[in-house]
Parts: sequence; C-alpha cells; structure tokens
Amino acid sequence: MTATQPPAPLLNPVPDDDGAPFWTYAAQGELRVQACVNPDCGRLRFPPRPCCPHCHCFDSEWRRMSGRGRIWSYVLPHPPLLPAYAAQAPYNAVVVELAEDPLIRLVGNVVAAADAPLDSVDPARLRIGARVQVAFTGTDGVTVPRWLLERS
Repeated sequence: MTATQPPAPLLNPVPDDDGAPFWTYAAQGELRVQACVNPDCGRLRFPPRPCCPHCHCFDSEWRRMSGRGRIWSYVLPHPPLLPAYAAQAPYNAVVVELAEDPLIRLVGNVVAAADAPLDSVDPARLRIGARVQVAFTGTDGVTVPRWLLERS
C-alpha cells in the first residue's frame, strides 16, 4: 500500500430530485438521511424516495446522523472492476449499516483518512461488524462519504 498514489477517479453520482439533498448535505460535511414526518411512523429511509415505503406518507425531512456505523459487508474486487482503479488494488468496497438504524445501509470505501487513496487500509483489518465513522472527501466538485475504522 502506498500513500503517494492520487485518489482513484470517482464514479460521480447523478443526483435526482429525491436524492439531491443527500449530496448537498455531504458537501457541507453532514451525513443526513431522509425520514418520514408522519408522527405515527417517523422511519428513516434510504435510498431517498418521494413516498415512505412504510406508511406511504409523502412528507419527509432530512435528519442528521451521527456518522457512526458498522461494516455489514465488504468485498475486495480482484481484479478491479474498472481499469482506472487497477493501480490502487487491492482496495475495498463496503456496505455500512448506520448506528441509528441498521436497516439503513450506505456503500463506500474504508480509508485511512478522508482524502487517502482507496488502498490506504490493509484489507486484513476489515471485519464484518467493525465500527466505522464517516468522513467526507471532495473531487471534481462532488463530495462523497467514506469510512474510517474506529479504534476498538
């Protein structure tokens, strides 16, 4: 692993009307998730959508999350799925369940620091259930969440 490699090109998200606030908050360094405002429901939902899948309410708000979670699953792509990422292999792709609601899961990478290369964490350190904390990095005008391992 090397810390001198530049970050891999990002697969830039294409925000839609429902998901655009997620990316706006990410650019401000906040992890927010859409939530139903029906007092009889109040459930979080991700990915964002116009209607609550639980109570079918169309009203929502964006609630700030702690940014803490656990690794629910991960993979080390061999070979890398996209040629542009080959120089940073082996890197990880993780699914993180949020502390506020384990059914809310986000995809990203575990890195040593927000702006570190994708291969900055030894794959042997990854474990299902490992605690992580969100960090944000921006490239080409897009800010994405990444994950840092918490010390246990």
